[in-house]
Amino acid sequence: MAAATQLIPSDAQILAELKSTFGFTSFRPLQEEIVRTILRGQDVFALLPTGGGKSLCYQLPALLLPGLTVVVSPLISLMKDQVDKLEAMGVSATYVNSSLEPAEVSRRVSALVRGEMKLAYVAPERLMLDGFLRLLATVQPSLFAIDEAHCISEWGHDFRPEYRYLQRLRALFPSTPLSAFTATATARVQADIVAQLGLRRAATFRGSFDRPNLFYDVRPKRDTYDQLVEYLRANRSASGIVYCQARSTTERLAERLQADGFSAAAYHAGLESDVRRRCQDAFIRDDVQVIVATVAFGMGIDKPDVRFVVHYDLPKNLEGFYQESGRAGRDGEPSDCILFYSAGDAVKYEHFIRQKESEADRSVARQQLRQMTQWAESVTCRRQALLAYFDESFGPSSAGTDEGPTTKDEVDSSSSAAADECCDVCRTPVEEQDWTIPAQMYLSCVKRTGERFGSAYVIDVLRGSRGERILRNGHDKVSTYGIGRDRPKEDWQHLARELLRRDHVRQDADDYNTLKVTDRGYAVLFKGERVMLRRALAPARPATATAAAGGAQQFHQDLFERLRDLRRRLADERGVPPYVVFHDAALRQMAAELPAHEQHFRRIQGVGERKLADFGDPFLAAIAEYVAETGAQPVAPVAGSQVPVAGTTSREKSRRGLPPTVKESLDLFHSGQTVAEIARTRQLAISTIEGHLATAMEAGEPLALDRLVVPEKQRAIEAAFAVVGAGPLRPLIDHLGEAYTYAEIRFVRAAVGWARLPSP
Repeated sequence: MAAATQLIPSDAQILAELKSTFGFTSFRPLQEEIVRTILRGQDVFALLPTGGGKSLCYQLPALLLPGLTVVVSPLISLMKDQVDKLEAMGVSATYVNSSLEPAEVSRRVSALVRGEMKLAYVAPERLMLDGFLRLLATVQPSLFAIDEAHCISEWGHDFRPEYRYLQRLRALFPSTPLSAFTATATARVQADIVAQLGLRRAATFRGSFDRPNLFYDVRPKRDTYDQLVEYLRANRSASGIVYCQARSTTERLAERLQADGFSAAAYHAGLESDVRRRCQDAFIRDDVQVIVATVAFGMGIDKPDVRFVVHYDLPKNLEGFYQESGRAGRDGEPSDCILFYSAGDAVKYEHFIRQKESEADRSVARQQLRQMTQWAESVTCRRQALLAYFDESFGPSSAGTDEGPTTKDEVDSSSSAAADECCDVCRTPVEEQDWTIPAQMYLSCVKRTGERFGSAYVIDVLRGSRGERILRNGHDKVSTYGIGRDRPKEDWQHLARELLRRDHVRQDADDYNTLKVTDRGYAVLFKGERVMLRRALAPARPATATAAAGGAQQFHQDLFERLRDLRRRLADERGVPPYVVFHDAALRQMAAELPAHEQHFRRIQGVGERKLADFGDPFLAAIAEYVAETGAQPVAPVAGSQVPVAGTTSREKSRRGLPPTVKESLDLFHSGQTVAEIARTRQLAISTIEGHLATAMEAGEPLALDRLVVPEKQRAIEAAFAVVGAGPLRPLIDHLGEAYTYAEIRFVRAAVGWARLPSP
């Protein structure tokens, strides 16, 4: 293969490129192993759900491989967004698609031929034109990366016939490795992707579906608009999406929000394409805070700082809910996923399901709707239930954290460590109560009304309604009539949902969803089986803590807002979205640590060399001005120092927020194991363990430096700081020589304390 004849970059080179270009010091789960596999010239199939960092998996190898990497993408808007971000990092990249004039296409193609580009994003129909293929034959790309690879499969949820032409790539470029990436694919689709693309001995990576930064919140659909407005007022500066099922609802809701002073716009497939494009661009550039949309909105939107996704209406299935809610918090920052739920929404969908011609289609749709409603009505952990839908357990592990990789080619990462408050159920746990007597009343009423009615009718009988229908049927004479007056209607609705979910009753889909008592229901009526339930879902407080407070991280909120304004001005000057300049997470870190010089600013996550050169001066000046005005002090340790936050010990602060895999390596080190022994114990590379320990030291964890770096090397490295400075590691390696490793320099730099290091 093409890459096999090239010298594979070292660990140090990979990490140096990661920091200097992308501004990161560590990888997300699976990224490092995918990058290494691609650099070895091996085919790759990677299933990394939304927010898993797919783009870096082929962008980083593209910079380390010789020549051109071709990225296949079906989404024009996403191509431009990716290229904008790469150019902001100093990477030579371009895209070629139907949105460009012929003269511009010719100019970009000429640049490819001259070898001026490292990455080229191309639509599949453009890529497979004979003329473009002949051009690539002269260039001989080092890598083909197929994004949205599920589009090649007829079994996928977004099949695109033009993707089938990609089958020719293997025959036309037999020595060029292929990498396929997707965020969603069943086992059948995964196998089809591998077969259709002709992947050879592909290393397969499957990431976790867990998104630990997302808070799942199901709220009763009562006074829904008022609840939404309260939430938006509590999160005035946050961007978000409100999904509705009907186009008319998006327009009415957007108009009401505008009238109440919110920056909102409607988006649906019935709008003119120019209107949709302007709406999308306004949202991406933060000119509009809230998009009220149908599910037509979202594909190709790579806005990382969406702080909330609200489902105003019930989604039709859990997979759709997962994909749509997953557009929140792609930057890893705390974000909210709110669903307003009413059993009435499910009844409306049932009407549409009955219109389907095929019984098989009706059966599938009912099953999907049942799974969705069961999730919404459940009083158990929502994250656990959502992961179970994707056949993934929920328990302590590595996925979803910013940790090092595993070394296995085929990985099924399980979920992250359980959080105390990952959903509304976990936030306010409630003890179970004995609902056996009300359950017996309900089940008896189902029987005494002839098992010919739905739950709403049964509840009306229990509560003594004088409705015309009840009187006509004579059900005001049954023994269960009116015996439930003392309980609110909401309690009976909650009980009805739970009895259906637990199979004490079933709905007869062929008889207008009338209720029938099951064997398990008879056990409650006649055999003494108890029914223990938690209380009914209650209205939530106006705003969850995640979006409002930005998670547990402390920072100067007023400085953060200033930095957002500065970011917006700089982005407008360059004609790019604000997040292309910096993500919110970087601004929060600045507002917490108050960097005062380039060396410290370079340590902010997401600050590479190009962004330091382009944006360092204005951001440092804004921070300095704020400090001069207010006398503010850092509210988090200066990166690399070991200064504790007030009220916590150094160990407590450093441990907080460390990925589980780092903590595991740390515990083994504290138990007395050497780096090599930890690597053998955990079956990881020595460089990965060194990275874990360096990350811990930089977060303030006190480690015995002499166990990591011999004293002679410590003194030489400290002397090098005075000559070269403690910024990029490459100049330090060049100064010290190859006998010194990047890890050794990181250890010493962290132990000395970044803030105390001299400038050259």
